[in-house]
Amino acid sequence: MTTDATITDRLAGLRPTREDLLIALLVVNSEILLLGVYWLVSPSELTSIWAVRYWLYPFVWINVGLWAIFRTTPAPAPSRDRWLAGIVAVGYFVVLAYFGGIVGPASSMAGRSLRVTVLALPPGWAPTLIYNGTYLSAALFPFKVVGYVALAYLVYATVLDAAGSAVTGLLGLLSCVSCSWPILASLAAGLLGSGSALAGAVYAQSYGLSTLVFVVTVGLLYWRPFGR
Repeated sequence: MTTDATITDRLAGLRPTREDLLIALLVVNSEILLLGVYWLVSPSELTSIWAVRYWLYPFVWINVGLWAIFRTTPAPAPSRDRWLAGIVAVGYFVVLAYFGGIVGPASSMAGRSLRVTVLALPPGWAPTLIYNGTYLSAALFPFKVVGYVALAYLVYATVLDAAGSAVTGLLGLLSCVSCSWPILASLAAGLLGSGSALAGAVYAQSYGLSTLVFVVTVGLLYWRPFGR
């Protein structure tokens, strides 16, 4: 009975209010307007109507990621559990950042440089901070930074939930195999893309697949049916 009531309460919490719908409408309209302005003032061109999806993917990441952050409240926990969850979340973010391509080893072919790209890429992809140093390089795409921060924050909340008891802790850590989906998706794209024809197919679909994986992962980590 308690479980049924909990599920019902959580489903009720997902029902958007009129205020939520109004905010969502304003956000989407603002993003469409921003893309329209970019299309008018930038040299970038869309080769087809279907290609517009590459302009929309970043906003899916940003909107879903920010929604999950603002709608998630980590459970109260002792200081020791919060420190443990924080360490796990930071480590997870670092792994995502590395395999997601926003940080990596410095390129020996290019000198040290720091620049910001604005109009060369659509909103969400830009403004992008691009850095190449002595040991480290970075390409900080806004949608990836927001998305990975959201996933790390949800992992933080998940670890705190999993620390509630031995049973829920075990279920939580096992269920969090979904946390590795974005990493596995990046690795699969790299491994499967070794052949020329296959590489083209994987590259063409990689952003759509990674966006789908991101949304599903956020949904599972936000729902956390194994929580306290």
